[in-house]
Amino acid sequence: MLCYQPYKELILKYFNSKLNYSTQPKGVIRRDRMDGIFLGMEAILNFKTLIILFMGVLFGIIAGAIPGFTIAMGVVLALPFSYGMDPINGVSLLIGVQVGGNSGGLITACLLGIPGTPSAVATTFDGYPMAKNGEPGRALSLGLWSSFIGTIISGIILIVAAPFLSQWALAFGPWENFSLMLFGLCAVASLDEGSLIKGLLSVSLGILVSFVGIDPLLGIERFTLNFDELKAGFNFLPVLIGIFAFSQMLTDINEDSKNVSYSNLNYSIFNSLKDILTSKFNLIRSSLIGTFIGVLPGAGGSIANIISYDQAKRFSRNSQRFGTGIKDGVIASESANNSSQGGAFIPMMAFGIPGDATIAMLMGALMIHGIQPGPLFIDNNPTLANSIYVAFLISAVFMLFIQSKGISLFLLVSRISARHLVPTILIFCTLGSFSVNNRIFDVWVLFLFGIIGYWMKRSEIPLAPFILGVILGPIAEKNFQMSLSSNPNFSEFLTRPISGTFIILSILFFILPILTKKLKNN
Repeated sequence: MLCYQPYKELILKYFNSKLNYSTQPKGVIRRDRMDGIFLGMEAILNFKTLIILFMGVLFGIIAGAIPGFTIAMGVVLALPFSYGMDPINGVSLLIGVQVGGNSGGLITACLLGIPGTPSAVATTFDGYPMAKNGEPGRALSLGLWSSFIGTIISGIILIVAAPFLSQWALAFGPWENFSLMLFGLCAVASLDEGSLIKGLLSVSLGILVSFVGIDPLLGIERFTLNFDELKAGFNFLPVLIGIFAFSQMLTDINEDSKNVSYSNLNYSIFNSLKDILTSKFNLIRSSLIGTFIGVLPGAGGSIANIISYDQAKRFSRNSQRFGTGIKDGVIASESANNSSQGGAFIPMMAFGIPGDATIAMLMGALMIHGIQPGPLFIDNNPTLANSIYVAFLISAVFMLFIQSKGISLFLLVSRISARHLVPTILIFCTLGSFSVNNRIFDVWVLFLFGIIGYWMKRSEIPLAPFILGVILGPIAEKNFQMSLSSNPNFSEFLTRPISGTFIILSILFFILPILTKKLKNN
């Protein structure tokens, strides 16, 4: 084990002299935090744990890069291996899979136009056009460095501001959660100022699909058409793969776009950092948005990347270039979806509430080892809690190293002809859909929504609002019903400060494109 005791004593001695710990209780808290960080470093920085963490990141990148194999599926496959490990090594393995998988989705999003994970949906909007414009190396490099910096920023916020952010997120009731979902739907529906109607149509179709199944509170069947398989609703994974992957393959076969040969297979670190620094405000804003959304249970990177992309477009002087391969689109999406992972740890560690599905699995791994996440988690398990902080940050470094060294291998995907690539992706997509519930019905769902997605593309109806409607529809409906069950007075949505703020923002996002278009016409 690497020893940091001499350095720890010097640093603590310096802060002790600056903060006068004997007279400032707050200084004691700061010192306890610093002691905890060093405990985490001593627990993680040993050869065995670092190898486990490295392998977790590598496996996560591979899982995230395969369309249909989501981060959650990667964590599920890694869970059995973590059972025989001690808690620190087991959690480190799962954190590595989570961080690697969240970044791995950008590979196919940029090279194939198919998001490897739901959190990489918005990356396809500009990453794929940039690759088709002859800059695949630049697209991957921008996504990689944005992912790395977004992860580091959220990790720092996780360590420094966890108590404040977790308390604020806990104040969200069903009214606030519904208003937030409404805000997200309005924001994504108005992404394209020139097609507000199509955006609303897309998000409405997504919400309609989310209604299929049994009502969560009333127990009434809706749109099941007497199919027993539909009583639980459409599983999100086959719908996602069909809308993006299968429809993209149909488009590629029709247009034969995968026969394009990319020649620019390299992009220097210097140029990548130069691109990042010229968009530093976009990077920081997107990372903060991602962390904020990650704190909210159930939100996650699939929402963060789209909302952040929307905000980047609205604040950009070149908003009309979004969707054509602009760097700000890739930076906004990747920094947000990766920073959301750090935010998702906050409610889990402080209150025992998982921020997303992968954090829920990590909670399950902790509970198997007899550790209960919640208000007493950090106090009762200081070494493990601080090991999570350190493992999260080191995973970002490993992710940067693995992808930067393997970027030439990832770029070789662009040289595979369509007649070989499409069947291979189809096999993975079919296996991914089938493995959800081990039933052929989900494969038919994949084909059905692939055809729907292809029709939407041909009709120039955006896909992102549809997906967000499928994601947010059940959450919004559940919180809406819960709020009315608690208080049937609709004024609660406006009189509660946080909820009212989101309602007002939703209205502004809805009418702003209309007003902007009228002003331009005048």
